[in-house]
Amino acid sequence: MLKAHIIKKRRDLTVNVQLHLDQGRCAGLFGASGAGKSTVLACIAGIEEPDDGHVEVNGLKFFPPSLPLYKRPIGYLTQEPSLFPHLSVSENITFGIPRHRASEKEHCDWIATLRDQLQLTPQWNAPASLISGGQARRVSLARMLARRPPLVLLDEPFAGLDRLLVRELIDDLVYWSQTMGFSMIAVDHQAEVLRKLCPQHAVVLEQGRIVQQGTWEDLSRAPATPLLESLLAPL
Repeated sequence: MLKAHIIKKRRDLTVNVQLHLDQGRCAGLFGASGAGKSTVLACIAGIEEPDDGHVEVNGLKFFPPSLPLYKRPIGYLTQEPSLFPHLSVSENITFGIPRHRASEKEHCDWIATLRDQLQLTPQWNAPASLISGGQARRVSLARMLARRPPLVLLDEPFAGLDRLLVRELIDDLVYWSQTMGFSMIAVDHQAEVLRKLCPQHAVVLEQGRIVQQGTWEDLSRAPATPLLESLLAPL
C-alpha cells in the first residue's frame, strides 16, 4: 500500500528511512525529539520534498517527481487544527469536497455519521473561531475523515489536550481505521499513545535512521539502544 524510501538532509542530520505498510495496517513512529519522525510524515504528505528516494501509495507515485498536495489521497493531522475561522464547523468539514460529491446522499449520510460520532451537533453551524480547542481537534479529525483517505498520517495531534479527550479521540481513530480500513502512520512522543493507536507495529528512529522495529512487546523486552530503553522505561 505504502512503499517509501525517504532521504532528507537536515541541518544536523540526514533522514534516511524506508517504510512498507500494507493496506489496513498501522505503524507508530517512535523516538526522541529531533529523530526525524515528523520529517518522514511531511515528506509523505508533500509538505516537504525529499532530496532523494521514492514515495508510492497504492501504485500512485508521490515522488519523484513531487505530486501536488491536492492530488495525494491521504489524511494529515497535526498539532494545529488549521481551521478556517470565518467558516462554520460544517463548512470546515466539507471544505474542498467537489460539489457533485457533496450533494450525493451517500456522502451526506457519511458527514452526518461523522457529526454524530464526534459529538459535533451542538457546534455544527457555529463559526470555527468560537469553538474550544478540543472541539477544534474533533472538527479537524472529521474534516480529514470526510474524504475517506486510504492513508492517514498523524503528527502528534493530541498535544496539549486533557487525557480524557485524548482517550476519546484515540478510540474514535481506532474505530474508524477498523471500519474504513485505512492505513495509518502515527508520530507521538508518548509510547502509551502509540501503543493504543498502533498496537501492531512500532518503528524506532534515532538520528534519522531506523534502529529497531517490531511489536511493542519486542521493544520493551529487548530495546536496541540505551536511548530507546530510557524512552520506554515508564512502561
